[in-house]
Amino acid sequence: MSDEVDESLAEENPLESWEDGSAFGVAEEKDPVCKTPVEEWIKKVDITSTADVPIPKNLVDQVIGQDAASIVVRKAAEQRRHVIMVGEPGTGKSMLARSMTEFLPKEQLEDILVYRNQDDENEPKVRTVPAGRGSRIISERKALIRQQRERTNRTLLFIVLIVGAALVLATLSSGEILTLIFGSFLLIFGYFFLRGRLTAGDEGNIPKLLVKHERNEEPPFIDATGTLAGALLGDVRHDPFQSGADLATPAHERVEPGAVHRANKGVLYIDEIRMLRMEEQQALLVAMQEKALSISGRSERSSGALTKSEPVPTDFILIAAGNLDSIQNMHPALRSRIRGYGYEVYVNTDMPDTEKNRRRLIRFVSQEVVNERKKTSGKPIPHFDVESIGLILKEAQRRSGRRGRLSLRLRELGGLIRIAGDLAVEENAEITTASHVIRARAIAKPLEQQVADRYLERQADYSMIVNKGERIGRVNGLAVLGADSGLSDYSGVVLPVEAMVTAAHGRSGQVIATGGLSDLAKESVTNISAVVKKLTGNDIKDFDVHVQFPGTHNVDGDSASITMATAIISAFEGLPIEQNLAMTGSLSIRGEVLPIGGVSAKIEAAAKSGIGTIIIPRSNLQDVLIDEKYESMVNVIPVDSLDEVLKHALVGSEDKVSLVERLALVIDTISNNADTQPSA
Repeated sequence: MSDEVDESLAEENPLESWEDGSAFGVAEEKDPVCKTPVEEWIKKVDITSTADVPIPKNLVDQVIGQDAASIVVRKAAEQRRHVIMVGEPGTGKSMLARSMTEFLPKEQLEDILVYRNQDDENEPKVRTVPAGRGSRIISERKALIRQQRERTNRTLLFIVLIVGAALVLATLSSGEILTLIFGSFLLIFGYFFLRGRLTAGDEGNIPKLLVKHERNEEPPFIDATGTLAGALLGDVRHDPFQSGADLATPAHERVEPGAVHRANKGVLYIDEIRMLRMEEQQALLVAMQEKALSISGRSERSSGALTKSEPVPTDFILIAAGNLDSIQNMHPALRSRIRGYGYEVYVNTDMPDTEKNRRRLIRFVSQEVVNERKKTSGKPIPHFDVESIGLILKEAQRRSGRRGRLSLRLRELGGLIRIAGDLAVEENAEITTASHVIRARAIAKPLEQQVADRYLERQADYSMIVNKGERIGRVNGLAVLGADSGLSDYSGVVLPVEAMVTAAHGRSGQVIATGGLSDLAKESVTNISAVVKKLTGNDIKDFDVHVQFPGTHNVDGDSASITMATAIISAFEGLPIEQNLAMTGSLSIRGEVLPIGGVSAKIEAAAKSGIGTIIIPRSNLQDVLIDEKYESMVNVIPVDSLDEVLKHALVGSEDKVSLVERLALVIDTISNNADTQPSA
């Protein structure tokens, strides 16, 4: 016994020293953000590759950055409570749900059998037995039927022999050969007829093993995402020989279990649960409440619709996953049931950039490599060296979109790891290196990034991007693609904006915006007009304001607000704008510059287009995590208000100075306290 204890401690100690050693003695929420650059920090980690990293045995311990959700999973498993799990794709929801099975008792697993009902053929009987017993019952039943059939055959054969002997004797005494022939024919026909009749119903009395388990097997994890009604709730197959008497298939043999039945004593996982129809969610609620659900034919035109089994056990734990929209569109009673008797969890999309969490991400890389090596097809990918691990960590920093954070979009990072490993396999390399990761980044670009790159190429080919000189009413704005795609890796594009002001000629002026703007973007244009009126004193009712996004489509959001405001003010005042400059930011009606998303991708897009100066909201400065190759190419200027934007964007003149000073007097800034503003 002592040897076993020592062995278990030895197995745990490497993991403890890896993540919870003296260097990480404080709790995670108290761990300070690591200020050391990744490329320097990774050199001090005591490994040569991911092969040296210990991996926990339990799946729940392999989940990265979801400590609160892991605790909920453990508690829900112990108390058999349902869970609503909300979060972005690829953050570990399905892995957490799968890990719940590790805490469920194996000894409660059951086999479910369905029997023929002699009293009512269309209402099969249902019985449960301990796991592994169902197969033995069927084997024993088949063996018994086989013995009975052999005894019947022997008895019939014995009778045939006696009758045949009597027939031969009668023929010898009478000398009638025809009697022998005719009698032999009747004897053989009678033998096969009686054998068929006596054994006809034997197979029909064998029960069907509806749900099968083996002893000591893990409790089931059933992923029912995107299943149809029959696959989710069970079904009864149509019998094409239903009118054929002996040819008909017994009703109990046509009963098929649904995911709710196969998940009995285990976990039922449904992602994007809002995709289920309301009647299916209602049936799911019944299965949860009653812990049993009868199986009937789902097609009312099928012969299976006549069959309805006895209630089949459905004692499962439901994990309903999705984003906020999915949960809001759930059946109210179903969600109420889970909220009242279970948990609701919002999974993290990022985690603090601490030393402990950096080590956890290293472990994630190792886990992905090990999982790839367990595949039965394809070649295993090699482990990653220290430098390549560092690049993966930097990618996690960049994709978080926030300084001091690490992305938990682990499915995306896993894709990058696998592509890098595939490149190493292609070269027959023994280890995955930094060069493989760099090449993988270029290959693993999302479709939005590929579209954005081609868009930038087209802009360059047709000289749509102006990055030199100065112009009135024209500004280089910045936008992103993929903001609503569920991806963390935004794709930036340069968004030229042009404005022109013309007299209204005796009628009320209009704001005319073209270029594929969404409703939100059009509303932003209208709001900007009010801001311009307040700040410049020009009544737009006397003018037509034309705003154009040349060569662009599907412009969404309000991140181009300061871009449009600058273009309109430039057109009103006749002041030129520096063209080697781009900007992004939202604008309040008081002239404050508000934060936006995808700032790093926007800056990189500007750098690719040869633009050297970028204006961003000051509150976004902490989110700037651009690739090293772009850092020396651009000058990022943070601003708080529209007058600061114009100060940097407009070309210097007395009129510019006067305008900026005028605007500064009327703009209400949120705070002028320098201590509250991030430093550049």
